[in-house]
Amino acid sequence: MNADSRATAQQTVLIVDDTPQNLTVLGELLRPLYHVRVANSGERAMRAAHTTPRPDLILLDVMMPEMDGHEVLRRLREDEATRNIPVIFITAMSAAEDEEHGLGLGAVDYITKPFNPAIVLARVHTHLELKQARDRLSAENDWLEQEVARRMRENLLIQDLSVRALACLAEARDNETGNHIVRTQLYVEVLAKQLAGHERFRDALAGPRMNMVVKAAPLHDLGKVGIPDAILLKPGRLTAEEFEIMKTHPQIGADAITRAMQQSLAGADDEMAELASGAFAFLNVAYEISLGHQEKWDGSGYPGGLAGEAIPVSARLMALADVFDALISRRVYKPPMTLEEATEIILAGSERHFDPTVVDAFVATREQFAEIAARFPDHEEAAA
Repeated sequence: MNADSRATAQQTVLIVDDTPQNLTVLGELLRPLYHVRVANSGERAMRAAHTTPRPDLILLDVMMPEMDGHEVLRRLREDEATRNIPVIFITAMSAAEDEEHGLGLGAVDYITKPFNPAIVLARVHTHLELKQARDRLSAENDWLEQEVARRMRENLLIQDLSVRALACLAEARDNETGNHIVRTQLYVEVLAKQLAGHERFRDALAGPRMNMVVKAAPLHDLGKVGIPDAILLKPGRLTAEEFEIMKTHPQIGADAITRAMQQSLAGADDEMAELASGAFAFLNVAYEISLGHQEKWDGSGYPGGLAGEAIPVSARLMALADVFDALISRRVYKPPMTLEEATEIILAGSERHFDPTVVDAFVATREQFAEIAARFPDHEEAAA
């Protein structure tokens, strides 16, 4: 037996016919090459089709009592487990309309009675080879889909690690932040989920936008890397002049993100440039957050003095998350506030510092904020 014969010997052919003679003829013809099973009714054929090993090919008589071949085929095609098993009709009917009807139901071929052994073997062999090819292609497609999904997860992980590394770089220069970037990112996520269905926020948080906002939140203070140590690390309140320098950190971070995008495009070909809008969507959100998280609803914030709806949604969420975390955290110049005290200040800032709808979302999710703060305390608080 050659390699091809050994391969096909493992394949299973189910013969369905209510005539014992036909079962015998076809069985004897196919058994030397295939594993053959038989059924003499439509009901038994359905059971056999679900029995292990499941058939690789079914030879199905059309004219059977109770459940004819057409009905068997309909049921096979309706079932996910048997939908892809190729079916060859065996029939005494040879009219073109009969063949068209069967093929329309999903049969792959017709064999007419009386049987020509050479034709039966050729067609069975052909359709089993086609099924093997389809199965291989399906397996390769499944593998390819899994590999693409794995690469996507890997790329997202690299993106997350890159963002976290940049955020930690800013954090490393500010020894008071502790778990600030972790907490504020989670606060932003809570607010975003709460507001995702709101008519004023729906578009800004639709589809992948919400995930981008959450992922970009740790970059809000990226610009602090450009603030001199004497100001950034000062153990006390800043003077008016020092605060003016500190106020430049949103612009510094936004400018850094802009330069990164520009430099990436400078070396890109036309194809890469076309992809830039999608690839840079995340960085555009990071730009919004870095530049706008110190803006205030009434226009008294910095660096642009933006007011109301002119402030990007991502920056509005970040603004409240950032202030809340500063209020409940210990600083060298102040003790941490209680949840109640911080809430009072947030409420007082509605329509002045914060978008009032974002404040409402905070009130609705305040207990989640408290849980996050308790789960990720600063190092000093955890030690205490």
